[in-house]
Amino acid sequence: MSLTVGDSESGQRLDRFCTEHLDGYSRSQIQALNAAGGITVDGRARADSFALAPGSVVAVEPSRLAVRRPGPGPAQIPVAVVYEDDAVVVVNKAAGLVVHPAHGNWEGTLVNALIGRGIRLASLGGADRPGVVHRLDKDTSGLIVLAKTDASYRGLVAAFKEQQVEKTYHAIVRGHVRSSRILIDEPIARHPVHRQKMAVRSASGRAALTEVFVVDTYQHFDYIRVHTHTGRTHQIRVHMAHVGNPLLGDSVYGGRKPVQVAHTRVRAMLERILKLVPRHALHASQLSFAHPVTHRRLAFTAALPTDMRLALEMLYREDRAQEVTA
Repeated sequence: MSLTVGDSESGQRLDRFCTEHLDGYSRSQIQALNAAGGITVDGRARADSFALAPGSVVAVEPSRLAVRRPGPGPAQIPVAVVYEDDAVVVVNKAAGLVVHPAHGNWEGTLVNALIGRGIRLASLGGADRPGVVHRLDKDTSGLIVLAKTDASYRGLVAAFKEQQVEKTYHAIVRGHVRSSRILIDEPIARHPVHRQKMAVRSASGRAALTEVFVVDTYQHFDYIRVHTHTGRTHQIRVHMAHVGNPLLGDSVYGGRKPVQVAHTRVRAMLERILKLVPRHALHASQLSFAHPVTHRRLAFTAALPTDMRLALEMLYREDRAQEVTA
């Protein structure tokens, strides 16, 4: 693959540039790939610390990594398949399940589970992510589509690129969104210091657009519906934290910080709800796309998982304004 250095990335280290642009690779893996001759700048090998110039072309050949592993194997993990035909499979992924093998999670993923069910996935997408055309974070629950054939993989990738796939999420956020509908148009890139995080970065980020609607409001939380018009890593989590409303339970972006309230009963309720939702409260509730073979529009809906449903029930009982101010 080839990556062109933008004007805002002038002077950036080669290894950092590649890490920011290649999802699924850590900085140490990028450095190992460079040492194996898998990265060049304008056709020449360069050191990890090489300062890039605007317009330079960085060529990356991931197959040159010295460590080669066999593809994903089968695993007996229950998964909720909501639709399947010869071309695609749609799954309601449980929270806590990684989508495909990667560093730190080489086994026990959704891909392993589907292979264990005898589902043949497309060969495209990479050795460790066959058929994967988009992803959900490990702790995000909800709908995801995978390709079963190379032709359907190409069709779905094109649909995502042309923004023809509609995705809707529901989430519980801390605090109150500033309006009943907001549009967050802020570029996202990898955090300059904490490499496992993403951040809003105006100069070097990639365009990211998130549309937020407030569904219900409680004393200390909002229940929201979210439409993503782009598909950046951690997009909803980063954008909501950026506007001051991190997702309930999100330990990475501020959703599990200690609650500072004077009312003892309210503080106890907030501590209980954090225990009730042991992950960030985000669910991919709706997914719609044109079938890559028949071109018929398909639409799927997945109900809220138990932890989020119970959290909303608790908020309805205990976090209504008239009760917490009494």
